[in-house]
Amino acid sequence: MFQALARTGRRPALLGGTAAFVVVALLLWWLLPLGDKSPSGEIKFSTGTPTGVYQTYGDLLRQAAAEDMPDLKVRLRNSDGSQDNVRRVATGEADFSIAAADAVQTYIERGEKGAEHLRGCARLYDDYVHLVVPKHSKVHSVADLRGKKVAVGPDGSGVRLIADRVLKAAGLDPRTDIVPLPDGIKTMPDKLESDQIQAFFWSGGLPTSAVTTLSDRFPVRLVPIDGEVVENLQAPGGAARYYRAAVIPANAYPKAQQGSPVPTVAVANLLITRDDMDEDLTEALTRTVIDSRDSIGEKVHAAQRVDLRTAIYTDPLDLHEGAKRYYRSVKP
Repeated sequence: MFQALARTGRRPALLGGTAAFVVVALLLWWLLPLGDKSPSGEIKFSTGTPTGVYQTYGDLLRQAAAEDMPDLKVRLRNSDGSQDNVRRVATGEADFSIAAADAVQTYIERGEKGAEHLRGCARLYDDYVHLVVPKHSKVHSVADLRGKKVAVGPDGSGVRLIADRVLKAAGLDPRTDIVPLPDGIKTMPDKLESDQIQAFFWSGGLPTSAVTTLSDRFPVRLVPIDGEVVENLQAPGGAARYYRAAVIPANAYPKAQQGSPVPTVAVANLLITRDDMDEDLTEALTRTVIDSRDSIGEKVHAAQRVDLRTAIYTDPLDLHEGAKRYYRSVKP
């Protein structure tokens, strides 16, 4: 009888111990990423010129990725801009990058090496075309640039691509009707201030710090790009279909705009990679891009435009499978 009572007394204790073990196991399963190992290794991320928005955005994204994926090292590489970035990703020199949609489409249309392997991860923010001149310049339209020394961006930049097209849309030959100089945003402001150039084109997010800094120390203004120029710019189709009429808000560069909005042209930026990039890594990086919008946006205002609802529209590129996985996981 006593043995029976002893066995009966042990049963609740055994059941209680089993229940406690199950609870602990469930807690461990919930808290520990047993099946979701964080991506590791190293990736190369091509950015842009040192004082441009691509570089700043890339650096902040690297910091966000370090928090989300501590075992992953993101190595940044400066570049001349969009055209250079597309080529690097397509040929394997870089794993991820940012590039304007018109530069991506142009690379595809030209049948350049690796174009068929390019994939999109997210639509980010728009670049706005800036045409900057000294405040008292006689240049009031793109056509007025005839005969002037104009910085149009390095050969591998998105700035050069769109500047040449804007000049042609205004009836100017970018090789003969102006004196084109291949400066980037790092040297454009100083050259304008010292009268080595009479104007410069820039295509970037709003506001671009180099333009803000220049306007704080030297009187400049933005030349409007509108009307017939925009219509002519869009007319050829192809890559030109990615240009849209836009307005630089009056508060983007208060000292340069004096309270007035400036009509211009904008083009979307894309986060790009290749079709052979690891799906788990691509999914994780896409997640970081979306989740870090507000923190990056505190320093790069253009990043505040990153929106989950529009991020999937990476035309002309198909979404990478890893990016697709991310968007499916957050679909309401």
